[in-house]
Amino acid sequence: MGIISWIILGLLAGVIAKILLPGRDPGGIVGTTLIGIAGAFVGGWLSGRFLDRPVTNDFYDTATWLAAVAGSLVLLIVYRLLFGNSRERR
Repeated sequence: MGIISWIILGLLAGVIAKILLPGRDPGGIVGTTLIGIAGAFVGGWLSGRFLDRPVTNDFYDTATWLAAVAGSLVLLIVYRLLFGNSRERR
C-alpha cells in the first residue's frame, strides 16, 4: 500500500474510532483525523513488529483494518487522557 492508501485508511480508521469512542475531543475533528492517520501507521507497525502479522499490500485486508482501528483507538484514548476529559462540559 502506498502512502495515499495509508492516509485514506487512517481517515476511515479515525472515523471508526470516533464512532466507537463518542464524546468531545480536545482537538475536534482535525485532531481526531490526525490521530486516525497516526493510528493507522502505529497499528500497522505494531501488527508487523509484535504480532508477526505484516501488513499486506491489499487495501481490503481485514487484519490491516483491525490494526489501523486499534491503533487509532489507543491513540485517541491516550490523547484524551493527556489533553483533557472528553466527557467534561466547558
